[in-house]
Amino acid sequence: MTTSDPAASGASAPDDAEREPSAPGRAAPAPDGSPGDGASEPGAGGGPGDTGGKTRSEHPERRRRPLRRLALLAVCAVVAGFLPFVWQVASTSGDRHTAEGVPERPVALVLGAGVRPDGLPSLLLARRLDTAAELYFAGKVEAVLVSGDNSVDHYNETDTMSDYLVAAGVPENRIAGDYAGFSTWDSCVRAREVFGVEEATVVTQDFHLPRAVRLCRDAGIDAVGVADSSLEERRFATMYGWVREVPAAVAALGTAVFRPDPTFLGDYETAVDDALAADAE
Repeated sequence: MTTSDPAASGASAPDDAEREPSAPGRAAPAPDGSPGDGASEPGAGGGPGDTGGKTRSEHPERRRRPLRRLALLAVCAVVAGFLPFVWQVASTSGDRHTAEGVPERPVALVLGAGVRPDGLPSLLLARRLDTAAELYFAGKVEAVLVSGDNSVDHYNETDTMSDYLVAAGVPENRIAGDYAGFSTWDSCVRAREVFGVEEATVVTQDFHLPRAVRLCRDAGIDAVGVADSSLEERRFATMYGWVREVPAAVAALGTAVFRPDPTFLGDYETAVDDALAADAE
């Protein structure tokens, strides 16, 4: 009896999963009786050198592993970067108040911002100064220490701030000026060490206030804070300020740990003492 060849008759061969395994190390013969193609290739027929489908299917997975590790490292870096910011906000939550609800302190410490080319304070700085004047007229503070940058002749934040407060009605003899407040940390340390401030209300924007209060407390001041919310007036600048505070919080954590000296420390100055002792004009 003649048996038909499945390949010749057009019938489909069984799937690999349904084939019976051939003897180890031997290739299945071809239909014409000659050795199979696999006999001439090392590892053919499922032998020790087999590099069949299982190995090939693992290659994409191996390529993904470094990407997954990089993604995990990126997530960890982002989380680690946010932790100092979260710490700042959480650790000062009870020390940040509204202008109406802030406890009384002898001094308002106003941190400098920008001055326009025409010599007037920038909008953000003007709003800080308006808040400080509000605190003074409400009896929440007795004197105002304005701390700004005066590192070059044509740029003077401190005098600009003082002039603005005087124009707003704050007595000039109730205002003290720090001309070397080059950073938040410098302003806080100098307020404590140079001007003898032990208790203060820090005044700045809301995105900056947690870091400002935290650093002033680390500098030894019993500090509370009042913020100006500038979101409606300067939306982009305010949103940028919040984003900027994330890396700034990392730097502030290092500052709190290592406590570097300010750019300029200098001798003790009596300007705040004089302002507190002065009679209101």
